[in-house]
Amino acid sequence: MATAHPSKDTANTSKTAKETVKEPFLSDVRMLRKQARAHLSEGVMTPAYGADVDKTIEILQSVLATEIVCVLRYTMHAVSATGISSEAVKKEFAEHAREEQEHMMKVAERINQLGGTPNFNPEGLASRSASEYVEGDNLVDMIRENLVAERIAVEHYRELIKYFGDKDPTTRVMLEGILGNEEEHANDMHDLLIAHEGTPNLPKH
Repeated sequence: MATAHPSKDTANTSKTAKETVKEPFLSDVRMLRKQARAHLSEGVMTPAYGADVDKTIEILQSVLATEIVCVLRYTMHAVSATGISSEAVKKEFAEHAREEQEHMMKVAERINQLGGTPNFNPEGLASRSASEYVEGDNLVDMIRENLVAERIAVEHYRELIKYFGDKDPTTRVMLEGILGNEEEHANDMHDLLIAHEGTPNLPKH
């Protein structure tokens, strides 16, 4: 019995079907090279950037102010905290101040990458910041105020991460890293507050 072989027409149809399968979109390498050379003055900004760069810089200026205020508040508390068991808490405050400074530098560098000028001007700093600078009257007050500030920062950064999404993945990933650290800070302050006062009764923000 003769073996059936696919006809020429069948083979051509199969080939055509394969050719029409959609491939993932990729820019032509020559076009990428041309675009990269066309607007060198724009630095990191390329046609693929999906966010409003001016709005992004404005948002990051607020984030920068928030981090500066956190650095100042934790530093103040690390220096001035007193009372029983204050030494361990002061070390915790100092460690948090150092980490908040790292956040501050990352945000400032991102603003610079986007073509903006990081706003370190102390004038108007409190109004630009999401969190507040509160010194506190005693050790427990300091811990409580830092916990409140961390909770504000965590909520603020979660919203910003959703906002940036795929429009600016670099900024989003940076904020995700900062958020993880702020969540750790909030947990540390929560544990300290329970240790020194019992279950915290936080004001609503």
